[in-house]
Amino acid sequence: MTYRVAICDDDQQQRKLVQHMLITLSMKTSIDFEIDYFESGESLVSYYENNQQPFHILILDIEMGGINGIQTAQKIRDLKHLDEQIVFLTSYPDYMIESFDVVTFQYLLKPIAVSTFEEKILKVCQYFQSLDKRILIIKSDYEEVVLKYDDIISIEAVKSLTMKNKLHVVTLQQTHTTKGIISNYATALKQYHFLQIHRSIIINLLHVKKFAGGMVLMSNGVELPIGRSKVKEVKDVYTKFMITGMYE
Repeated sequence: MTYRVAICDDDQQQRKLVQHMLITLSMKTSIDFEIDYFESGESLVSYYENNQQPFHILILDIEMGGINGIQTAQKIRDLKHLDEQIVFLTSYPDYMIESFDVVTFQYLLKPIAVSTFEEKILKVCQYFQSLDKRILIIKSDYEEVVLKYDDIISIEAVKSLTMKNKLHVVTLQQTHTTKGIISNYATALKQYHFLQIHRSIIINLLHVKKFAGGMVLMSNGVELPIGRSKVKEVKDVYTKFMITGMYE
């Protein structure tokens, strides 16, 4: 798995230092980091406001010109980005209590000891690894995309003359194209409230709005067809899911 990391610091030397420590850690552990750089809190917030791909880890300097690191984190949390793990860097311990308000993973004092930095980043990675059962990693457009199960609305097999076993993985934000066998996904995801409603369609029961005849309306406003032989089963399963939160 590749971890997307944002380094936000108005000091170029600090950005380079953190980058170097991440690259060194990657070489030691074979953990891959995809790193982006931001010179201000405003630029990082703007990135999120434009609905760009979220990061796994935000490494934020607290003392910056313009909005500081804590204010930056708060604005990102206010945009409903709650899963990013935040590591604050600062020369002063006074901000520690305040940083708790934005759900901070680590609070590191400068100058940063390399061993301490590596230890804390490894803990962040271990946290994400513990969530693997709730994360789907697909290959889309020559890159790996990490999707949370709860964000997936549907997985649909698509006919294509240029790609065998083409799938569309639909989320509220966008549709990702990948390859795979729909039945394999149905089996693997069954325990995570996904249900195959058609030979070419899997839905996430969390995103069902209502049933109408042989169709199901999803949270993105799209109506999907239910296979004729599956209509009763799908309705029964969804009713049980709504009552118990499970259907096995």
